[in-house]
Amino acid sequence: MNAKQAKALLQPRPDDEEPVVFPRSILSQLALDDEIGAAFLCAALGITPETRDDHAAYIGSWLQVLKNDKRAIFTAASHAQKAADYLHSLQTQT
Repeated sequence: MNAKQAKALLQPRPDDEEPVVFPRSILSQLALDDEIGAAFLCAALGITPETRDDHAAYIGSWLQVLKNDKRAIFTAASHAQKAADYLHSLQTQT
């Protein structure tokens, strides 16, 4: 990911600004991060996720990421845990 792409992830852009194009590999890595994060949150909240037919379509891109980077699963899990921790921090204490 280059600096322009990283900045695009973190800052909102005006509607008239040219969109930033991300390589498929980055989108696949982000999708893997998201899916692991969703699993963490579902487990923490006691939600049983439902399997959908369209979930299988994502697996091919994740497998490519995992084949290309032996540490991708650890990176994804780390990103997912940070996101889940952040979301948990937003909950009010009861």
